[in-house]
Amino acid sequence: MTEISAPPPLYPTVRLTPKAEARAIRHGFPWVYAGELVLDRRTKAMAPGTLALLEDAERHPMGVVTVNPASRILCRMLDSDPGAVIDAAWIAARIARALAHRDRLYDAPFYRLVHAESDGLPGVIIDRFGDVAVIQPNAAWAEALIGPLAAALAAVTGVTTIIKNGSGRARVLEGLSEEMAVLRGVAPAGPVAVPMNGAVYMADLLGGQKTGLYFDQRPNHAFAARLAQGGRMLDVFAHVGGFGLAALAAGAASVVAVDGSAPALALAGAGAAAMGVAERFATRQGDAFDVLAALGAEGAQFEVVVCDPPAFAPSKQALEAGLRAYERVARLAAPLVAPGGYLVLCSCSHAADLAKFRNASARGIGRAGRRGPIIQTGFAGPDHPVLPQLAESGYLKALTFRLDG
Repeated sequence: MTEISAPPPLYPTVRLTPKAEARAIRHGFPWVYAGELVLDRRTKAMAPGTLALLEDAERHPMGVVTVNPASRILCRMLDSDPGAVIDAAWIAARIARALAHRDRLYDAPFYRLVHAESDGLPGVIIDRFGDVAVIQPNAAWAEALIGPLAAALAAVTGVTTIIKNGSGRARVLEGLSEEMAVLRGVAPAGPVAVPMNGAVYMADLLGGQKTGLYFDQRPNHAFAARLAQGGRMLDVFAHVGGFGLAALAAGAASVVAVDGSAPALALAGAGAAAMGVAERFATRQGDAFDVLAALGAEGAQFEVVVCDPPAFAPSKQALEAGLRAYERVARLAAPLVAPGGYLVLCSCSHAADLAKFRNASARGIGRAGRRGPIIQTGFAGPDHPVLPQLAESGYLKALTFRLDG
């Protein structure tokens, strides 16, 4: 009788240490840190982005992971099925599932299509701007498979232009170099007009921040815009006019947008012009803290003041300094709110959880001599799903205070 041998494993194996949190990984936590994996010579020699079969300490298979010995996150779980084949068809199925969700949410194809681990594609961000998509491959496996990733994206969505935005802190932590490239089609000749909340935003997909526009604040833009109807809004850290243009679309009397970037403010102004509201839109370029202090000295008042700064606490090491910065923003902004008006304070720092951010904001408001309740706590829109096992995926917070006289 001929003995039938088992087929060889599809991927090399890597193994958890006995002290690793295998239960957390089985329950959906998607990362394995360097100290949780047996780092033998073979594992250390794996090229960043290598696909492997993850085993627990007893050598029970747990799923297919991507390995990057150059990163603190040594493994990212791709599929809990140990027999999964990670190829263009697998990627296409994940993108199709993400697309089906967005198609239920939005009438027009302008949204975050893939939100990394929360959509089953670890480290991959894809924002869609009509027929153009921008990919941020922030994990080594996505960089290694950027060709199949782009092919699957085009096949599933029908986009004709795909831009790779290989920049940002996440890639540095993965040991990846920075690179911008047009993977398919022809790059837009200029900014792309993006309709959202009744406003028109101009997104620079090649030279702007991140992918060119922040879709995550969409519901918070809409809420603040309602509060600003008929009133004056100050939009600080405005970028391309996120809160301000939504407020003008909803009937705000006027908006002043503040940002340190002249190109970003120029795009905001172009959006206001495209909407036909340029006469109600003004800008002030400069350091946000300096402009807030100057407006306070001028005795300026607004019915709604919004501060949406960059991540002041991008890591645990930066947390305390970041919280002090958030407190300072609140202290400088609160005096600019007219009696009975609204102060919207935002944080995109995952290291500063909601309670810490709320406390820092309240301290700043109190030190400015103002008081008032929180009437709304906002988060990212539903095209930015949160993986419950991964706190980092729920990074955005927006607190709206109504301030007393």
